Amino acid sequence: MKKIVCDSPFLAAQAAADVFEEQIKAKSNSVLGLATGSTPIELYNELASRCSQGRFDFSQAQTFNLDEYYPMKADNAQSYRSFMNKHLFSKVNFANSRVLNGEVSDPHAECAKFDSEIEAVGGIDLQLLGIGHNGHIGFCEPSTSYTLDTYLVDLTDDTIEANSRFFGEGETQPNQALTMGVGTIFKARKILLLITGESKADITKKLFDGVLYTDVPACLLLLHPDVTVVLDKAAAKHL
Repeated sequence: MKKIVCDSPFLAAQAAADVFEEQIKAKSNSVLGLATGSTPIELYNELASRCSQGRFDFSQAQTFNLDEYYPMKADNAQSYRSFMNKHLFSKVNFANSRVLNGEVSDPHAECAKFDSEIEAVGGIDLQLLGIGHNGHIGFCEPSTSYTLDTYLVDLTDDTIEANSRFFGEGETQPNQALTMGVGTIFKARKILLLITGESKADITKKLFDGVLYTDVPACLLLLHPDVTVVLDKAAAKHL
């Protein structure tokens, strides 16, 4: 596991963008796994800026997003499809972008279809991840056992509370989500984990303790052969 510590969230986003730029320049038709949440917004701004400068482009690249609330309409302002449209897809021309469909009547069939589509394009070359305060990656919540394939998950109270800030008064916040399982994530050839903010310092320390905490899903990344962790000094304060 490679670790890059940066002085600020802005510089962490720059370092993460460097990883994406290197990937696209090496393979223009890369398959990219993308994430949502507040952490990658600065990264997506930087990627859009670099594309507008002509440094590289995503016109041959495909994307698959980690997760989506369920049930959730794609045009809902809180959907992850809307998030990606706002922060990246409206600014960058990808060949194809796939987000799990939170409107389907059969979520299990949607999950199986999603994994099949990833397999059909040869798998994910670079997967972007964030980390939750409880150590979740995607929406793979802490547990004594983990689902390998993409699946429908019941969100923990901690995750629901952490994400409640995104929902306004009167908005319904789902307590389930469709998410890549750890097996789907682990099939990615490279993984980029982006961590910023002092609130993530305690969980980040567990990631680098040299111990495989089985109740911290992110610790499973210690077993992956190609993981780069980019973090700011606030997140790294206990390292």
